[in-house]
Amino acid sequence: MTEPDALPRLDGEMALVTGASRGIGAAAARALAAQGAAVALTARSAEAIDGIARELRDAGGRAIAIAGDIGDVAWAGTMVKQAADALGAPTILVNNAGMVRPIGRLLDCEPAEWARNFTVNLLGAYAVLRAVLPGMVARGGGTVVNVSSGAAENVYEGWSAYCAGKAGLAMLTRSLHLEYGGQGVRAFGFRPGTVDTEMQGEIRASGINPVSQMPREAHAPPEHPARVIAWLCGPEAQDLVGRELSIRDPELRRRTGLPS
Repeated sequence: MTEPDALPRLDGEMALVTGASRGIGAAAARALAAQGAAVALTARSAEAIDGIARELRDAGGRAIAIAGDIGDVAWAGTMVKQAADALGAPTILVNNAGMVRPIGRLLDCEPAEWARNFTVNLLGAYAVLRAVLPGMVARGGGTVVNVSSGAAENVYEGWSAYCAGKAGLAMLTRSLHLEYGGQGVRAFGFRPGTVDTEMQGEIRASGINPVSQMPREAHAPPEHPARVIAWLCGPEAQDLVGRELSIRDPELRRRTGLPS
């Protein structure tokens, strides 16, 4: 068996990670910084992202924290400008911010909460992408990793908002590849599988659908998808551009050095 690809050095890159206060986002910020990227972390929790940014700076990296609500789509442009002023224009975007609520059958969900889910999971991702895209096009390229889900194509009871939003995000990835792939923008949809995060705690508490019945020890640590995200930002992933990728794919796991 051939050896897995090495993680790429990302010196000179600037990565913007949304939903970076915990879980996959926090782990991705650490993984990207470990490979040399400057990192801008965004999330609602200022205290959490401030602590992670300080940790990255203490380790010799360049990092800032910008607190705000990804669900406020008007905020995206301001946030991206603030990040660019501090660290340079983003060359990597990890659209990770997301939420699973409301969990419930269609008639049990409040329309406002359903709409909030769609705003965070899809419109927020679009707004941040739209804010970083001109700079990527002007420089002749960049990498966008949209954190997707198996819910983008598989329906789960009680997750109508989440499934619809993730399906839309998958189509956004395809649209980005179609429209800007020829200008050097590398688009990936990445499905991290079930990961031991606070979101999984909410799912277990709901008791709805088979995912909620999975024991905590069955979920992967956030460092596993974070490793794949860092790998996707390098040249070895070029043959996978424009695709929806699953962490469960044995070949992807082999190439990124994850356990089989």
